[in-house]
Amino acid sequence: MTDEPEAVTLWRPTGPDELALVAASGWRAWPPRLPDQPIFYPVLNEEYATMIARDWNVPASGAGYVTRFRVRRHFLDRYDVHQVGGRTILEYWIPAEDLPALNANIIGVIEVVAEFR
Repeated sequence: MTDEPEAVTLWRPTGPDELALVAASGWRAWPPRLPDQPIFYPVLNEEYATMIARDWNVPASGAGYVTRFRVRRHFLDRYDVHQVGGRTILEYWIPAEDLPALNANIIGVIEVVAEFR
């Protein structure tokens, strides 16, 4: 997977339940947020996604996955990048109501790049 000027590569740590819903979409969309999840948090680097999948998703659900996907840059330009820890702990905060628009701006498919148990 290569970055194109009009695309941004993002990663998303996820557990098995969310991953099953992504698979059911044909690997093309993230599922709607639950009522207690007002924000969708894709992250900007694989290392941060790995840390969350391994250290949070595995204890919470028995498995953690790192996914990778590309989104059209013009869509992401309306959102700020948030630094939520060290200098490489970066993520977008996409409001739940904007998730259908994010899904419409995914280029290609959502890929699983790592699995932890």
